[in-house]
Amino acid sequence: MSRKPKPPVFLQRDSYRQRRVRDAVKLLPFAGVVLLAIPLAWKSGTSEDQIGANGLLYIFGVWVLLIVLSALLSAFIRADPSLSSQDRPEE
Repeated sequence: MSRKPKPPVFLQRDSYRQRRVRDAVKLLPFAGVVLLAIPLAWKSGTSEDQIGANGLLYIFGVWVLLIVLSALLSAFIRADPSLSSQDRPEE
């Protein structure tokens, strides 16, 4: 007796993309911590306890980037793809 061949694994595009977007949202805080910790390793010419104006601009830029990325990713996330518009409770 021979074994039946397994059917190929097929993931629907919408659910697959939703899972990847949710994975990106979960990784965003960790990426933010790493990016915000980079100025701690910078050496400045004036003093070792100051990061200077470049460091402040970098931190502000990373902060804005994290806000923009979280807004973009939240636009792509559906609340629950298994619920249709008729099944959702009214707010």
